[in-house]
Amino acid sequence: MNILDVLKKETSGMMPESYKKLTIEEMQMRVTAIKERLGNALYIPGHHYQKDEVIQFADSTGDSLQLAQVSAKNQEAKYIVFCGVHFMAETADILTNDEQIVILPDMRAGCSMADMANMNQTEKCWEVLMDTFGDTIIPLTYVNSTAEIKAFVGKNGGATVTSSNATDMVKWAFTQKERILFLPDQHLGRNTAYSLGVPLEHMAVWNPIQGCFEHDGDLEDVKVILWKGHCSVHENFTVHNIKEVRETRPNMRIIVHPECSREVVALSDDAGSTKYIIDTINSAPPGSKWAIGTEMNLVKRIINQHPDKEIISLNQSMCPCLTMNRIDLPHLLWTLENIENGKIVNQIKVDNGIAVDALLALERMLHH
Repeated sequence: MNILDVLKKETSGMMPESYKKLTIEEMQMRVTAIKERLGNALYIPGHHYQKDEVIQFADSTGDSLQLAQVSAKNQEAKYIVFCGVHFMAETADILTNDEQIVILPDMRAGCSMADMANMNQTEKCWEVLMDTFGDTIIPLTYVNSTAEIKAFVGKNGGATVTSSNATDMVKWAFTQKERILFLPDQHLGRNTAYSLGVPLEHMAVWNPIQGCFEHDGDLEDVKVILWKGHCSVHENFTVHNIKEVRETRPNMRIIVHPECSREVVALSDDAGSTKYIIDTINSAPPGSKWAIGTEMNLVKRIINQHPDKEIISLNQSMCPCLTMNRIDLPHLLWTLENIENGKIVNQIKVDNGIAVDALLALERMLHH
């Protein structure tokens, strides 16, 4: 393929500029009309972190586990237009049947955490772990990972986890093997293992860039090996943010996502998945005060939905997740108009060999 073909291929998945010139009203009307015409053939799952302009058209909203499950159950939709990020659309493709087409409206919607673990690094790490610990390890991967990493985990007897079920899955993993390799988010792995009674000194960090352990103690005592990856949004909530809230708003409860660092989770009043945070605020009494440590689009939505409560972001200068923020109304409309014109852009198709092994990891989680 010469360079011109490459450029053509790349630009074929790019939205024409004309869509950016449309008014919001015009776009909303056109999306609504297409949704009516396509009916049950179209299904739009929307992740909690997406913009309101897109979420308003979602048939289901949820965290990645909820959306994976509803996508798997939805047998009648021919087109699944996933408003989330790349790894979520991959999971939807793996869980749906071969006739169903999964589309990501903007291919730039990725996840920096998922990109922190690639196959090359993972296979090298696994070799060292086998040499060091023998066959005493089971891998777990956060669903915020590529299909290839899920496949690696599935092939090696492990499972995927979400922030909603991480505790159950880590408990399960310890019934299978003596040790766990937790990919690619060290914070969720550390916070979950710690909450189950694994001391911090029994956890080692694997640095995939240097190809070595980061651990002071005896490796023999290590029960959990944490991949050195993180969420760039949740890492921006700091101990300093918590001190500030404690000093200026002493009556405010602090609730954070377990992708935040161990120190931040330890100093907060509560921690849990996106769904847990939403449910906690929903059931909180009027007049209660909350500082929330998670993605900004969601925090703003929660603030708007609860005028009877005082709610702030734990870090007031936070920006929304850049890649989660990629999908907007013009991209959604462009995708849907292409479908109506018989043209599929930005289809997410996971290679069959990878899908089979990744499905093993996902099913161990979904049926657990």
